This record gives sequence, C-alpha cells and structure tokens, in this order.
Amino acid sequence: MLIWCAPGPALTLVLRRAALRGFRATLPVVLGLEVGLYLWALLAAAGVAALVATSEVAYLVLRVVGAIVLMVLGFRALRSAWRQRRGSEQAIEPVDPTPERAGRRGGWWAFGEGLLVQLANPKAAVFMVAFYPQFIRADQPLFTTTALLAFLQIVLETVLYIGLTLGVARAGGWFRRPAIRRRLDALSGTVLVGLGLRVAVVAR
Repeated sequence: MLIWCAPGPALTLVLRRAALRGFRATLPVVLGLEVGLYLWALLAAAGVAALVATSEVAYLVLRVVGAIVLMVLGFRALRSAWRQRRGSEQAIEPVDPTPERAGRRGGWWAFGEGLLVQLANPKAAVFMVAFYPQFIRADQPLFTTTALLAFLQIVLETVLYIGLTLGVARAGGWFRRPAIRRRLDALSGTVLVGLGLRVAVVAR
C-alpha cells in the first residue's frame, strides 16, 4: 500500500483521467498500468528485468523512452490548459488520446497508454529486481513464486485504484468546471513533465 501511495506517473495519470473523464473511462488505464507492472514482474523472474537494471545501455534506452512518454502526456495537458486560457473551442474537447467519438477503440487506446507508461518506467524494472527476492526462499521456485506475489500486488493495487477512481469520479462535475479543469490540466501537465525530466536525468 505504501508503494502504491508513492506519487508518480501512474497515480498522476489515474487522478487526471478520473477527474476529467469519469470512472468507466479510467478503468482501461488502470488495467493497462497493472498489466504492465505484472509483465515487469514476470520479466524480473525470467532475468530480463535484471539485465535492464544492470545494463547501462538498456537502462539508458528505457529511461529516454520513459521520459519521452511522460513529457508527451504532460505537454498534452499543458496544451489543453493553454487552449482553455485562450478560450479556444478545442479546449472543451477531451485532450486525452481517447476521444469519445472513437467509441470502443477509446478503451483500447487508454489501456495502451497505461501499459506504455508502466513498461517505459525503468524504475519498475529496478524495483522488481530489488523487492521480490526478499520474499522468496531458496527452496521455492523463482518464477512461480514471483508470479504469485506479483498477482497479489496487482489485485491489491487494482482495488485501491478502483476506490480512488470512484471517489474522484464522484466529484467529476466539479473538476470539469472550466476554471478547475484548466488548473488541473496545468498542474498534472507540470507534474508529468517534471517526472519525465527526472527520469531523463536521474541515474539509478
């Protein structure tokens, strides 16, 4: 629970989407984030995450990709806030890459966004390599035990995210007021860009 509460791109993404798009539109993002985290756990059990964590080149590539993803999301939000400030008609349209008119495709796009944010997070690889081995005894099967522990973490995080999303979505009308939305876009955009810069410049 403490790990889940730590501020980061995943929490920022869920909070912003729940506030502006509601509960149903946020669920695919949550699922994408958790599937991405589970994939990192399986990669850790298979030794791939350890390679990423120890290889300077692999870690650098993933760090750059992660920084680009976060900064693109951040600049989208900042662009929305700027458009709203100028009174553009485009400001009242959803700024996420999942427009309502896309229908069913929007859910898959949102899922992909959450998945990409998680898979492009180099800290997730380091975390999996450092965290799970502490709870696996030498006589236990590495892959199966890691998969089970990760599944428990995913279930817990999904429940917490759903509770958070429900709470934020209930106040969605307030968040979608023009002045509040503009401030939320500006704040979340700044946070995402800042996280992207931090991923780009901070070493392991």
